[in-house]
Amino acid sequence: NARSTKMSKVPLLVLAAGGTGGHMFPAQALAEEMLGRGWRVKLSTDSRGVRFTQGFPSEVQIEVSASATFAHGGVFAKFSTPFVLAIGILITLFKMLLDRPSVVVGFGGYPSIPALSSAILLGLPRMIHEQNAVLGKVNQVFASRVQKVACGFWLTKLPRGASGIHVGNPVRKSVREYAATSYIPPGKFPMSVLVFGGSQGARIMSDVVPPALAQLPLAILKSLNISHQARPEDAKRVKKFYLENSMYAEVSPFFSDLPQRMGKAQLVISRAGASSLADITVVGRPSILVPLAIAVRGEQYANAQSLVDCQGAIMVEE
Repeated sequence: NARSTKMSKVPLLVLAAGGTGGHMFPAQALAEEMLGRGWRVKLSTDSRGVRFTQGFPSEVQIEVSASATFAHGGVFAKFSTPFVLAIGILITLFKMLLDRPSVVVGFGGYPSIPALSSAILLGLPRMIHEQNAVLGKVNQVFASRVQKVACGFWLTKLPRGASGIHVGNPVRKSVREYAATSYIPPGKFPMSVLVFGGSQGARIMSDVVPPALAQLPLAILKSLNISHQARPEDAKRVKKFYLENSMYAEVSPFFSDLPQRMGKAQLVISRAGASSLADITVVGRPSILVPLAIAVRGEQYANAQSLVDCQGAIMVEE
């Protein structure tokens, strides 16, 4: 019909991102920008990634593709991973034949494999964005098979044949709104502390940060206003600890208004994921960063070091 013909003439961007906020938030930022430029935008992700799509503009079409990883699960799960990914690629390939993208952009994670693989098979323009200072596993595979690698940090080590460009990390509109918020240094008034740990590393932040804050003088404890993002299974005990130690704290598995809380904070205590650091630096808040120890490539350590080098943060190794 006339409407579908008109829509097919509008350039289409397909975003492919894994199921963590670290991949999804930069994808959201790019979606917001390209919609503003008159493009159509689709997001290809998995069932985990859907949890992070609440902030995406309603115009973005969400497509859930079959995906799996070799990193989790038992023997059967690892054995079935190639077959699940193959199914995801075939389905995504068929969808792209019906609605051909102008460009495909991957943000890392196993859920980005079907869309990027389909783009290669169809000879479509394609690129990847690496948020961290070290390439992720999936991005390592695709780096030399795309036209350009957009790097959040510079210099990011790239494999032979890959072409990189430094762009930084795209930041969501909800975060950019607080970029002009002035910083109020700590003083004799209620002070806000924001604590969050990312999807993988939140538990140790719940184990270590509350007892550390409890060692502060009582006069300071009573003036603290703490926002602590904790895993659902940890939230109750964390809240109980703060209450028993004369500290006011809001504890939740997820704060939908995290950028606003960051804008009000005197101090941020966080993991060193690339998206978290991008948000912290855009809003402009001092931070204590705890790199994720199980990040096998050391990417969070490298991320944090960049802020330490410019005296914007203190790094405490796990």
